[in-house]
Amino acid sequence: MNELLTAVRAGRHHDVPPLVLGLDLPGRRAALAELKELRKEVRSWDWQRRDKIRKALLVAGAGCHTGAAGCAAWIGGRDLRDWTRSPYPLILASLKDRDPAWLGDLALRFAGRAALSDAEYTFVGELTRIARVPLPVTDNLVVGWTELVSAARWRGRTRRPLTDILREDPHSPELAARLFEMAELPPQVDFYDAPDSQDHWPGALYALVEDGVLDRAHLVERCVIRLMRGGRSVDQRFFLAVLLRLGTTEEEEDRHLRDWSAMATDGITPVASYAQQVLVRLDARGVLSTRELADVSGAVLFRQEKKLVRAQLTLLGKVLRRDASTAGALLPAVAEAFGHEGIDVQERALKLVARYLPAVADPQVREELASAAARLGPLHREAVTALFGDLVEEEAAEAYEEFLPSAPVLRRHDPAPETVAELVEEVAARVKSHASERWIPSSGVAAPSTGDTHFERTLDGLVRLARTHREELTEALREALAGVYFVEHGLGPYMVDPRSISTSHGTSVVVASLLGLVSDRDRVAWRAKTTVSGPDACAHTALNGVLLDRAWEAAEAIAVGETPFLLATPSWHTGAIEAAELVERLRIYRESGARPGPADFAQALLRVRRGGPGAADVAAAAEALGTREGDRLAAWIRADEPVAPVLRHPTTAVSRPSAGNWWQRTTSGARQVLLATRERPVIRQEFPKTFHWLGRAQLPRAQECYHWGPERSSHWTATLPEDPEALAAWLMPDLLFAADQGQRGAVGFLPALAESAGEVGGATHLALAYGLGARHPEDRTAAVDALLVLAAGGRLDGASLGRELAILIDRDLVKVNRTADALGTAAATGAYRTVLTVLAAMLPGLLAYEKTPRGLGDLLSVAAECAERCGTGGIPAIAGLAATAGRKGSSQTVRQAARLLATFPAGPEGFLPEAPEGLDAPGAGEALAPDRKDQGAAGIGI
Repeated sequence: MNELLTAVRAGRHHDVPPLVLGLDLPGRRAALAELKELRKEVRSWDWQRRDKIRKALLVAGAGCHTGAAGCAAWIGGRDLRDWTRSPYPLILASLKDRDPAWLGDLALRFAGRAALSDAEYTFVGELTRIARVPLPVTDNLVVGWTELVSAARWRGRTRRPLTDILREDPHSPELAARLFEMAELPPQVDFYDAPDSQDHWPGALYALVEDGVLDRAHLVERCVIRLMRGGRSVDQRFFLAVLLRLGTTEEEEDRHLRDWSAMATDGITPVASYAQQVLVRLDARGVLSTRELADVSGAVLFRQEKKLVRAQLTLLGKVLRRDASTAGALLPAVAEAFGHEGIDVQERALKLVARYLPAVADPQVREELASAAARLGPLHREAVTALFGDLVEEEAAEAYEEFLPSAPVLRRHDPAPETVAELVEEVAARVKSHASERWIPSSGVAAPSTGDTHFERTLDGLVRLARTHREELTEALREALAGVYFVEHGLGPYMVDPRSISTSHGTSVVVASLLGLVSDRDRVAWRAKTTVSGPDACAHTALNGVLLDRAWEAAEAIAVGETPFLLATPSWHTGAIEAAELVERLRIYRESGARPGPADFAQALLRVRRGGPGAADVAAAAEALGTREGDRLAAWIRADEPVAPVLRHPTTAVSRPSAGNWWQRTTSGARQVLLATRERPVIRQEFPKTFHWLGRAQLPRAQECYHWGPERSSHWTATLPEDPEALAAWLMPDLLFAADQGQRGAVGFLPALAESAGEVGGATHLALAYGLGARHPEDRTAAVDALLVLAAGGRLDGASLGRELAILIDRDLVKVNRTADALGTAAATGAYRTVLTVLAAMLPGLLAYEKTPRGLGDLLSVAAECAERCGTGGIPAIAGLAATAGRKGSSQTVRQAARLLATFPAGPEGFLPEAPEGLDAPGAGEALAPDRKDQGAAGIGI
């Protein structure tokens, strides 16, 4: 036994099998107990030492286990499964004296474990071969099999045909059949839409059917069941591709009539389309009854996919032409299309009803059709009245009510934890959730929509309890954070770099200092790096540097032990501090003899609520404290100026640039719309160096960097809760790249920005315009949330937002179709009037283009929907709308323009006779640029 343990500690894994086989049963049990203790010890080692003995430890433990369950659990342990080459041959060698039944039991138990790989599939296969038992076909084993198949396809210089690989594996039939039983397909089961290809999974499975090793009829049944069940889109497409290769007989189609109807109703678009084609064949054979056709049509016509709706209307038209007597049963289903958003679909359904209405004898059905047609928009009112006459009753107009979310209400910030147990639990949760985080570019996940103020209560709690319960707190933190990387090995460079830090890193800095893991020399050196400067310095590093500097200062305050609490702890969930509360905190500091930390006090000033009633009294109270900090607070409140005044941009339009290379498009002065901020001398004169970037004049520039990320941006809005305009201006390049190049996650801060109590203006609306045009849907959703929050609080200038959107579209920075999607989403929440106000200011510039912008029809459709819902009273006339509606042709743009036109009052007062020239109409942008003399060279949109 001692020789075995020596070999394991030395990492000599090839020596382990014979040493294990040389032990008797009691010897193996005694060795296993030692190996278990060694495994616990290894977990705290550094990765290099751990890697050296991992294989030997795995093989020895597997060979020393006497029970199959324990052996399977040992082999499957995650801490033992990090190797470059599979050690399973050595495990098999150490188990060669076991009974075949025992090996079969081990194979069964191991095959049921999660996350099996190709190597583990091979291991299970060898176990079953030696034991002469059937392969245990489990979902996890199938995943390992597909990994092996995927690796085999790319082994060597040429890609091997998938069909050949499946034919070579004797277990392929039973494992392939299991694919149709799994809840989700393995990611390695890839496929593409190439009907004649054999070199993908649907084609290879069909080849196995042709070989006679897979039952075609069984697979057809399983495909239909899986398509009926639903699930992930990728899985649905796979089973559909297999079904298309297998084909269906008339008898199989007839037997699954109800299944095809359900797929056409609820399936994803490709599945519904295929089911629809089957229904057409069933109708041609006389299997589909009129009642069944009416039922499925009503549901299909309720879908939004135009292709499906048009195909269903075509099928209904064929049936009606064949037998007009079915009109009484089918036309009510046709009327479902009256609610479709596509105006061409509505017109097609209306024509079908008009053609076969004479065949409807039942007056009740006629009334039902008239009632459905009455819900059509003003564009079709004349045709509906002519068709149904007196049956159409003019509905009394109901007073429109805008549905907006509740206006943001300030919520009190949670106080710091009062007990060591509560604080340690919070610290452990925050640190451990990011213990393995490394600095990488954006992960592609949208950023959080609220500022991170929970970090503030944790930081304040550490300062408070370290002063009163230091020993208890230190001991509890060591125990709770045992095994965390920085506790075992110290802070890494990425944790103290302002380009990459997050609030969890800030917490780690304070905890590491409290536990004595940071030397005085390192603390001084690392804190010096929190100050950012130079031409490449950006808002991300500046804002992160503020957080990191505060963390270092808090760590130093804990070391001294004289700070009772932090001044910058927020009063409200947005990060804001009530001025009167800050005065009271300074009074307590003065009475206790504590000295405010420069970074802590500077952050408190940035967070203090400056305006409002009683500001003068609070300023006087601050001044009465007789301290330097009190005087600074009084002056800050009385000045009531933004941290960084934002310069407006001129809102004149430019002609669209020609397509060029990426660099020209990105840096073209004609395209960029960014904002500059003025210098704020008081910040550079009185604040710590870390804050100086915030007080410098910042020129607008499209600088793409990777210093931001989803979790790392969560504290930015809490840093400047009273200055959303400055933050919006500084982060505008991120939003530009989110719209123009598809950078993910940059829009996530906008909802929190909209919740802040500070004054919003041109910068916020421009930022919102970029967000609404972001490439990725999740980013546009964040911008919609921000729009609704601003509207709910009565702070949204819809006309200003509309003009900004038109300018960004003119410079080809924002796509019309993406904007239409975002505004349509906002309208669907019930904010029709709000969205229509934005569109009324946005559309004139777009309608003036000689060449219709792509997606303009979608934008007009959203506007028409809003106008039909809320009316156009008080909405200014949209220049160019009448001219667009009067064009020849039946394009979506012309149809939707006519639909929108019909919602406005007729006559000369309804519309302007001519469109303004571009976006340079008188008054354009006045809300954003009331004073052109303030727009120096640094303030223009470049």
